[in-house]
Amino acid sequence: MRQTFYQYLMTKRDPNDHGEIAGFAQNAFLDHSFPKQETDFDALSNYLELNGNYLQSMSVFDDVWREYLASEQIGG
Repeated sequence: MRQTFYQYLMTKRDPNDHGEIAGFAQNAFLDHSFPKQETDFDALSNYLELNGNYLQSMSVFDDVWREYLASEQIGG
């Protein structure tokens, strides 16, 4: 079964890591409206563009998305 983007992103949460990706993961965790079941790039991107004021740059999302796709190819 395919892992959702949110599930993958939660593997990046680390309270001791103050990098952009860990920060994105923590803020997405705190965002109760985050589309947790979504696997579609456009839907997630649109959500973050409208609601992801906690993202310093959409390039952070793009980087994690590429990692997510790579993990799906390896694991799936």
